[in-house]
Amino acid sequence: MQDLMTQIATLRRPRLLIRAARIGTQTYRRDARLPRLLGYGVALRVGPTVIRLMTLEAEMNEKRESGDAGYSIAAHVDLLTAIMGEYQLLRTQTQINEAPAPT
Repeated sequence: MQDLMTQIATLRRPRLLIRAARIGTQTYRRDARLPRLLGYGVALRVGPTVIRLMTLEAEMNEKRESGDAGYSIAAHVDLLTAIMGEYQLLRTQTQINEAPAPT
């Protein structure tokens, strides 16, 4: 799981995309955004969800870099927002699991 967190933390994208996605994470709602991005009826744990989102984002970034006419900055920000929101959930879960048991 740490490897996945490292991949997200080291993701490098243009500053404007990251800023817009950070603003989006303030109102991130998993139940509203993920069905739109991954399909309805899909209930995934955080780890597999992040992996799927990262794959979709990598494809979107390739379109951006190649100047593909099908590239949508709004869709790219949407994906980055979901990745950041899921990253926060993943980080919270990891901290809870690593917390020492009360004695």
